[in-house]
Parts: sequence; C-alpha cells; structure tokens
Amino acid sequence: MGHVPSPDIRVVRQFPERGFPTALLWLGLAATFLYATGRLAWPDIGQKAGTVMALLGLFAVLRWGRGLRASAPLWLLLAIVLSQLLTWGLGYLHHPQWLPDNPELDRMAKWFLFIGMAWWLGGSTRLTLWTWALAVPGLLLAAWLEGQGWQSWQRGLDGSRVDFGIHNAQHAAMLFGVAAMGLACFAPRALAAGRWAWGRRLAWGAMLVACLVGVVVTQTRGVWLALLAALLVVLLAWACLAGLARAGKGSGRRRFWAGALAASLVVSSLGAFFHDTVERRALAERAVVVSALQGDWENVPYSSVGVRLHSWRAALEWIAERPLVGWGGEGRSLVMEETEWLPTHIRQRFGHLHNTLLEVLVGYGLLGAGVIAVLAAWVARGTWLAWRGGAMPGDMALFGAGFFVFFMIANQFESYLAFWSGGYAFTLVMGGLVTHIWRWQAHSGRPVLGRRTDRSSG
Repeated sequence: MGHVPSPDIRVVRQFPERGFPTALLWLGLAATFLYATGRLAWPDIGQKAGTVMALLGLFAVLRWGRGLRASAPLWLLLAIVLSQLLTWGLGYLHHPQWLPDNPELDRMAKWFLFIGMAWWLGGSTRLTLWTWALAVPGLLLAAWLEGQGWQSWQRGLDGSRVDFGIHNAQHAAMLFGVAAMGLACFAPRALAAGRWAWGRRLAWGAMLVACLVGVVVTQTRGVWLALLAALLVVLLAWACLAGLARAGKGSGRRRFWAGALAASLVVSSLGAFFHDTVERRALAERAVVVSALQGDWENVPYSSVGVRLHSWRAALEWIAERPLVGWGGEGRSLVMEETEWLPTHIRQRFGHLHNTLLEVLVGYGLLGAGVIAVLAAWVARGTWLAWRGGAMPGDMALFGAGFFVFFMIANQFESYLAFWSGGYAFTLVMGGLVTHIWRWQAHSGRPVLGRRTDRSSG
C-alpha cells in the first residue's frame, strides 16, 4: 500500500506561474476564504465571494494555467455544458411544452465551481487546511445566527427535530456530518504537541462534539447511515495505510487502537444520551420499507419515506422513456407534476425527487450521468496517485475517501447537489483535492487517466 506521507509535507504554491498579477492572487484568496467562512453564516456575502472565486478562477486557469487548462475538469466542464445543450435541443423536438426558454446550463455547470477554488489554493496543503478549517466555525456560527441560538440546541437535546435555520434539517445534518468527519480525519493534527496545543485541542474537541450533536438532533436517517459507513471506511483505510494489518505491533498500533477506542466512546456516549431519539427515528417507517420491498405499493403510505419511494418509482418510468439524454433541467419537476397516478396533494407539494442520481438521469440521462461518473473516477484515482506520489498528505486522502462514501450515500436520500448547501460542501472538498491532484501532475508530468506520453519519442 505504500508509506503514509509525513503530515509536515512541505507547503509551497505550485501555480500560478510567473507573470500572474499578485493583486489578483490576493483577491482570489480573499474570496476563497470568505466563501468558506461566510457562505453559511452570511449567505449574501458568501455567495458573492463564491461567484468571484469561481469565475475569476476559471478565467485565470484559462489565461495563465498553461499546464492545467487541458486538465480533465476543464474538459468535463465543457462536456457537461454540451450535454445540457444537446438535451435542451432534442427536447424541443420531442416535448417543447415542458422546456424553459433557455437551456439553464448552470444546473450542472455549478458543480464545477471547485475549479476556481483549486486554482487559488495553488496546490498548497496549508491553504487548503485553512480553508477547510474556517468552514467549521462558519457552520457553527450559522447554526447560532440563522437558528434561535441556544434555544435550537436545547430543543434538540430535548428530543425535537431542529434545522438551525439552514434550509431544512436534512441539509443541516449533511453539513454537520461533513464537518464531523473532517474533524475526525484531521484529529492527529489538532491533537499534536506544539504552540497553543491545549487551546487547539479544546477547540477541536468542542467543535467535534457540537457537530456530532448536530448530526443527531437534526434526525436525518440518511445522514446517519452515510456517516457511519464513511467513518468505517476511514477507520479501515487508516489501518491499511499505516501498515497495521501487516505489522500488528508498535506505536502505530497503539495510536490506532487509542483513536478507535476514543471514537467508540464518543459514539457510544452520544448513542446512550440520544437513545430514544435515534431509536424512534430509525424504526419509525420500517413497515413502509418492507411493503415496498414486497411490491405491495398499495400499502406504502405517502409518509417521509413513502414519498421518496413513490417518487423514485415514478422517476424510473420517466427514465425508461428517454434514458440517453433525459427530459431537461425541469425533469425532476415533471416527474412530480405530470405523473398521473401520484396524488394531487403530493404533486403540488414536492418538486424534486430526494435523490441526486435519479434527478441527473431524469434530467440529462446516461449522457449527463456519464460525465459526472468520469469526474468521480478522475478525482478518486487522482487522489490515490497524489497520495502515493507524496503530493497529498495521508489524512487528506483519507478525508477525501470518507467524503466520497458519505456524499454518495447521503445523496441517495436527498438531492443535496441540487441546492446551494450541497454545492458548497462539494466545492470545498473537491477544490482541496483537485488542487493537490494538479500539484502531483505538475511534478510528475503524468495524466490521472490514461498512459503517460513520452514527449521525447515523438
């Protein structure tokens, strides 16, 4: 599996190259930090900062990113724009009455905002960690400001479901889940000796407990499942990457079991404290799932889980009609509004499918989903290669793997990427991973996917 790179990996900016205006660099970094910190706590300011970060960063990559403008994310951005245009154009030949006047290219193009962030981070581990670190207090501040301060936390501790004023409870839970997983993955850095060690440790512990409590009191079962699966993957990967499966002894083994024991104690304590809340939510609609698995749709009520199951069933019918290019940007709404066997009150109340994969397939078919699949494969392999090549720290690669598992599962129960909250989390993590993949490519001269080109042989 290879060795785990030192967490003290040398931090230097790898790009932009010479000739890039210094003032523009500071502006881009300021917008990146402001987006990370303020998108949740001060939405208007954070959104504007994100726009500056993304658009100015994309322009900078195209203008000054000599070795990056041919990178896969840029080509995939072009591919997703073209696929949306194709779906829109073919839709006018088939169902013009259900299409908007413009192709709404931002529907999926906004998932590529990370390109701008990756540029401004410049391959720097330190800048990436600062960006991610600033997002956690930004989330906790938003939960205080957008919610009702301590009253929201108190109601959650008393067993009520709270959303902290962040869109809704599902989206707040997803954000708390990502933050908790990040804090867990970077625990060795936070707990290490050095300057301000005790203050750093106390701040880390307080934020971790707050985020874990936030995950519980938002009472979102899909996030619970996703977080448990992601943390299991992280623990197993941690053991493998440290060579514990082979060595089986030494200080690394003791640190691993100490960390695993501490994590178990925290999770067990939270489980015991919130036992009634967790049990009630986890078992509330067990009969609904059983009826659906048995094909007894007449006895599947339109409850929280039931609405999802019925809408997914309807979505599969629409996907089967246009599997390659889909129905366009309004596809998810068409499923809910135009499926005649859905009850009227459900058709009027819901406008999306609570499932990102199905929404992509309904909207843009296998063509659009294929582009996103290639992006996922490129980032996954690039993360692996960047870690093996020493360009990405091991804990960052672990966090990337955990986030992939978490986000993939969570998006099967809620359309997070269709909303700003999911886009925010996706941009932050992808920006940090891609900037290190670009760093590895700059050093190695190798592509992430495909064979290396020997320029001397040409």
